[in-house]
Amino acid sequence: MDDLINPHEHMSPSDGETANPILVEVVRGTMVESRHRGAIAVVAPDGTVVRSIGDVTREMYPRSSIKPVQALPLIETGAADAFGFGNVEIALACASHLGEARHVTAVRAALEKANGTPEMLECGAQPPASRAAEHEIIRAGEPPHALHNNCSGKHTGMIATALHKGENPAGYTAITHPVQQRILGVFESMTGCDLSRAPRGIDGCSVPVWAMPLGNLALAMARMADPSDQPEIRQNAAARIRAAMAAEPFYVHGSNTFATDVMNIAGPDVLVKGGAEGVFIAILPALGLGVAIKIDDGAERAAELAMIHTLEQIGALTDDQCTALKDRLDPIQTNWSGREVGSLQPGTALNF
Repeated sequence: MDDLINPHEHMSPSDGETANPILVEVVRGTMVESRHRGAIAVVAPDGTVVRSIGDVTREMYPRSSIKPVQALPLIETGAADAFGFGNVEIALACASHLGEARHVTAVRAALEKANGTPEMLECGAQPPASRAAEHEIIRAGEPPHALHNNCSGKHTGMIATALHKGENPAGYTAITHPVQQRILGVFESMTGCDLSRAPRGIDGCSVPVWAMPLGNLALAMARMADPSDQPEIRQNAAARIRAAMAAEPFYVHGSNTFATDVMNIAGPDVLVKGGAEGVFIAILPALGLGVAIKIDDGAERAAELAMIHTLEQIGALTDDQCTALKDRLDPIQTNWSGREVGSLQPGTALNF
């Protein structure tokens, strides 16, 4: 087993030094049509890299995969309790939801509980990610709203935290706002990175996003899985987030999705969350481990297959769970006529 180079210091980028291995291949007929390279880190709460593939020290943006960590201040500040937030609201704070009607209704209700309004949302209007939900609002003649934005639950949590703390919620997406400064502090504590000099950008929903090594993202998820070395307030907050994600997978993502299927079948022992550009994480309380995956070309299909095979290989899934998730482990490709035309397969490098 290898240790992180230094889980308590910011690591410099290593882009371009060595190509990451091929993790996933897309087969059509008898030929490999596409290949997806990437890296995988499986890390313990003390920073030990238990297993890895590819360059896990290379900096990347965690995007929405880090939302469970972003949600910690909602609970630690007392805002969730003050506004009576339960599992649904906490799951939504961790969510990249599909904008389905139940998601929109629940986000609106959470804002009302916090004495906020939909007009406070700064994530921007977005058509529902669910095609069925998008067709519903088109038929109803309704324009997309910020409530449909896949990050509206996270933003509701940020607004609630600001209102509970007596802060003006306007501009809560700015890096200088207390909401984002609290989150930055949590990121540094959980990832073990000094992010003061890290590359920084703006996420799709307008909040700041900081770059970090893939191994340190996995470290943050390991500390979510086993926060025993964290202050008691964080231990309690992490436990509530894990419980909410396990209890309400639909509100973390949506109908018929990879994350929802995995959490519905594996329960509280395997909590997964995706992010844009081929990022995926897993929080594994039973094993006390965190997993982070980054697909170099940003392909979601490859991130999902790499995650399910990683979970299988490290023993996070039982045989019965693997059987129930067979369609995710061995996905086929069909054309518009429903005819099987190919498959997604793990590359030879995807082997621990």
